[in-house]
Amino acid sequence: MLRQPLLVLARSERVKELVTRMPVSSGIVARYVAGESAAHAVAAARRLAEDGRNATLDFLGEDTLDEKQAEATVTAYLTLLEQLAEAGLARHAEVSVKLSAIGQALPEVGRKVSVENARRICRAARNAGTTVTLDMEDHTTTDETLATLHELRKDFPETGAVLQAYLHRTEADCRALAHEGSRVRLCKGAYREPEDVAFQDRHEVDKAYVRCLKVLMAGQGYPMVATHDPRMIRIAEALATRHGRTPGDHEYQMLYGIRTDEQKRLAAAGHTMRVYVPYGQEWYGYLMRRLAERPSNLTFFLRSLVSQK
Repeated sequence: MLRQPLLVLARSERVKELVTRMPVSSGIVARYVAGESAAHAVAAARRLAEDGRNATLDFLGEDTLDEKQAEATVTAYLTLLEQLAEAGLARHAEVSVKLSAIGQALPEVGRKVSVENARRICRAARNAGTTVTLDMEDHTTTDETLATLHELRKDFPETGAVLQAYLHRTEADCRALAHEGSRVRLCKGAYREPEDVAFQDRHEVDKAYVRCLKVLMAGQGYPMVATHDPRMIRIAEALATRHGRTPGDHEYQMLYGIRTDEQKRLAAAGHTMRVYVPYGQEWYGYLMRRLAERPSNLTFFLRSLVSQK
């Protein structure tokens, strides 16, 4: 019931100003966001590596409105990748990139600019000794994102993809991408989508996730199981066993600050566990989306705000 109001607040400049100027916000922000700079992201990756967890690092940003903004995002990723290499962390950390952040939505030139910018990031990632995964956004961009993935894989076949199980089309997309060398992160889906393209009922989404998992685990690619749902994790483990998979040919992924004990348990059990780590100055919208997903955190957050007055 609180999800929609919180998502509305995520776009409120007045609320954003209040939250970002109050020191208390840093406590809950630090739970979900590594920090504002590449150095903060690298430090988070180092801490994760120390207890056996890997990372995928996402430079946060709002919708890119011009080529200058897209270039700034690319530069941020190039700086991050250089620092990961210098720190000797490239084998423990990759990067996640939203095409919208590097120019996909720019009028007329969006496709060309975003593909070229993605190539630059993929090239820098390879030089650093790591990889890139293209994040998936709302359903209106799915075809273009998959087309960009196809282009990138001609030169950078290690590029990963993300598929959202709640879309009606995703089981077919899983079949198309379950080939040798393919890396696919499967999540349930994070956008508000219409019922003609996405399942709305939670149980239907769960069933769709399992169907997609079955396709990926039976395929020749590298499944990346992105979920915090204990039941989905158990099902993924059973499917991996059924298909003779080992910890080196699939992995689990969770968000930074969510179910940390379970992350550590999976890593300690020998599984490859990767944590999605966001960083950057544009953390506000991301924080509000996390609160919308876990409204129980809102009580703590509001109590902290009140205590500062």
